[in-house]
Amino acid sequence: METENKNRPDDFEEEVGKKEQRRIKAQRRKGESPWLGFSMFGLIGWSVTVPTLLGTMLGLWLDKRYPGNRSWTLMLLVTGLILGCLNAWYWVKKENRDMHEEDENKNQ
Repeated sequence: METENKNRPDDFEEEVGKKEQRRIKAQRRKGESPWLGFSMFGLIGWSVTVPTLLGTMLGLWLDKRYPGNRSWTLMLLVTGLILGCLNAWYWVKKENRDMHEEDENKNQ
């Protein structure tokens, strides 16, 4: 039990330090436009929407030209949605990596 109490002040100091770094970072970014966040949100939305719509339109065209037992529209809609989600995941992962690299560079 004594070892737990000894670690708590260190954990507390570390947590306070992290919160202070976030506060300072937020103050530095105060000059950035809120539109930057909206533009990133829009980029993610469009990266899902465009492949989904393209897949749907291609599927509708194929269903009209080559009718059959299977629905091209449904298959290509799902395929477009999956590709769009993978695309969005890529962009979020990239932004997250860039943000962490920026933090590491500032701390050095």
